[in-house]
Amino acid sequence: MKAAVLRKAGGAENFSIEERSMPVPNEGEVLVKVRAFGLNRSELMTRKGLSPSVVFPRVLGIECIGQVEQDPSGFFARGQKVAAFMGGMGRDFDGSYAEYALLPVQLLTPFDSTLPWEVLGALPEMFQTAYGSLHKALKIQAGEVLLIRGGTSSVGLLAAQLAKEAGLRVIATTRNEAKRDLLLDNGADEVLIDNGNLAEVIKNNDHLKIDKVLELVGTATLKDSLHCTAQGGVVCMTGMLAEEWSIADFAPMDFIPVTVSLTVYNTGEIRIEGNFFQEFIKDIEGGAVKPAIKQTFSLDEIVEAHRFMETNSGGGKIVIIT
Repeated sequence: MKAAVLRKAGGAENFSIEERSMPVPNEGEVLVKVRAFGLNRSELMTRKGLSPSVVFPRVLGIECIGQVEQDPSGFFARGQKVAAFMGGMGRDFDGSYAEYALLPVQLLTPFDSTLPWEVLGALPEMFQTAYGSLHKALKIQAGEVLLIRGGTSSVGLLAAQLAKEAGLRVIATTRNEAKRDLLLDNGADEVLIDNGNLAEVIKNNDHLKIDKVLELVGTATLKDSLHCTAQGGVVCMTGMLAEEWSIADFAPMDFIPVTVSLTVYNTGEIRIEGNFFQEFIKDIEGGAVKPAIKQTFSLDEIVEAHRFMETNSGGGKIVIIT
């Protein structure tokens, strides 16, 4: 089988396409024929050497869509469509940047769909992150106002659609005026151009009362996002588009405004039940939700795909077709 192997941390050119022996599943493992997978910022950070626990060489990839090739337990039928994400994929063991992946059975979510692989490949982690952040962490309610910081990311665009469908008023941010229409077309009711000091902008606009904030940029804008939030509101930090893990000289009493709550969401710790993923797929098939896909590449183009991800152009998910 073919696999994109990262033998050492660094630039995208460190990936090499190699031929490997087909792995054989043991009890509790399933061999999956990878059909497609989405690229994720965490993989970019791992490639750069910002994930100290990852040992090289490694096949990256924290998610995939595929079909069961071999299941020793007999639980899954050969050819069954499955989604997989997180749980150590591409970090503790080889992940989805390959034609086949050997995965723990508990990571697999079976589903049915007629959608093409390039659409399905964009969905597992994007859905889990957006849905979990909104419903598990922020506990959104109809009538609330949601601010999405980092709105042109794939998760931000999907979260806007899901929140709008749930009856919220959605305000999304971008640093690029040219992407205003993209946000409006994906569910945003209003767009704010992010100058790094949105709290001041919101303070000076009486109609902007923010109940919930989905923070996708990360630690670089987290303090400002907290100060954008009305008393009693909640901020969920989910993304790290700024590629910064920590906050220097963190002083909680100064950092977090009175009565505003701060939480996080991590798909590695909470998994959304498979029936919700199946309903999400049906919404896409029925046209109620339109996942934003920026560009597709082949597995042989993994270097170009990672370089494209580094341009930070936003506007949707990057998908690899095997």
